[in-house]
Amino acid sequence: MDFITGKSIPRRTFLRGVGASISLPFLDAMTPAGRLLASTPEPTRLVAIEMVHGAAGASEYGASQHLWTPAQVGKHFDLSAGSLSSLEPWRKYLTIVSDTDVRMAEAFEPDEVGGDHFRSSAVFLTQSHPHQTEGSDIRVGESLDQIYAKRFGMDTPIPSMQLCIENVDQAGGCAYGYACVYTDTISWASPTEPLPMVRDPRVAFDQLFGAGGTVAEREARRRSNRSVLDFIASRVADLNRVLGPTDRRRMERHLENIREIERRIQAVEAHNRSGEPREIPEAPAGVPDSFREHVELMFDLQALAFASDTTRVFSFKMGRDSSARVFPESGVDKPFHPASHHGENPDNIHDFAEINRYHVGMLPYFMEKLASLQEGDASLLDRTMIIYGSPMGNPNVHNHKRCPLLVLGGGNGTLAGENHIRAEAGTPMANVMLDLLHKLGVDDRESFGDSTGVFSI
Repeated sequence: MDFITGKSIPRRTFLRGVGASISLPFLDAMTPAGRLLASTPEPTRLVAIEMVHGAAGASEYGASQHLWTPAQVGKHFDLSAGSLSSLEPWRKYLTIVSDTDVRMAEAFEPDEVGGDHFRSSAVFLTQSHPHQTEGSDIRVGESLDQIYAKRFGMDTPIPSMQLCIENVDQAGGCAYGYACVYTDTISWASPTEPLPMVRDPRVAFDQLFGAGGTVAEREARRRSNRSVLDFIASRVADLNRVLGPTDRRRMERHLENIREIERRIQAVEAHNRSGEPREIPEAPAGVPDSFREHVELMFDLQALAFASDTTRVFSFKMGRDSSARVFPESGVDKPFHPASHHGENPDNIHDFAEINRYHVGMLPYFMEKLASLQEGDASLLDRTMIIYGSPMGNPNVHNHKRCPLLVLGGGNGTLAGENHIRAEAGTPMANVMLDLLHKLGVDDRESFGDSTGVFSI
């Protein structure tokens, strides 16, 4: 295992213990002697994030005030006036795509009118129109994240993971004749196969790190207050004997990051089981009441999974349509869904813009985390594509025009960043997503959803 002599550790190496399986981060010792580090970079990591309820800047007044997209196109755009201001330090990794439409979320038949909140999420990554049903004959389309996962994620331990923040319930019908599953997931393995989303950070942690082979084993470990790392301590010691100083430091940091997340989850569970009143009483014990804490835990789990190449694909649903959640840290005390119905009143639109600003303000935390993790000669932020957007435009009228869409990260060299591109009126968002699929390496794809061509960013 001495890489100086030409031998190397396989990239797909695990430290295994009873009920635990930890993938290694990228190490110098994984590169045979005589080769440049990361001379053949691993496939791009992909995160697709949906936030419901559109944006204040998609209204006529909001657009005139540049509450979402800046006034200037090209490189020299000003973010200070709108909801994207927190991304200013990351502008070299930011591409803003304005004025694309998600027509497949519109009502096609009279019976579909009014059901926008109950079909839109299913459209975001499929750009396909859901079949209106409350039964088992659901149908929409294969989602972008799953198209990519099937091509580039099958050689990782977990081909893809689906995470969410709000409560989901995939059983039965919701409203306007739509099955709840259309509202509760954004990932579809096939037009008829929705993928469940994980809300509880504890469940996500256990999936990523194999923490206990059975429910009973996991419960026994938690009662003993032992860390998942306790089960691989001897394997870590064996590995450290053959690693160089730099790799030992990387391993130490990787394991410290795992332990830190584990401690945070344990603290959340202890607080939520203490008998103290909860803001979200129906949530599992591992779910923080704080929106920010919950989102940051999920981002940390994604960054660790990317660092160890446990998976390369995440979809992340940060909200649920018609949510009445209040976000006090935004400075606005109105519930999310009622605030989105701003009545075209300028004061109300500015309030909703502040909620949008708060949500977007979660992204720099994730970007900083990815930027701090090195893989060969680049950071994980350089190797990642993050798609953030909404299938709704102006929520006050439930339309799907001028929908919010951002692309972040370096995309393994495919994203130039620091650009604001404005599409011609009527351009399908699917045209942009087709271009993103090509940049991700699915370059033989000729169409996606209702695309009419490729809109290159």
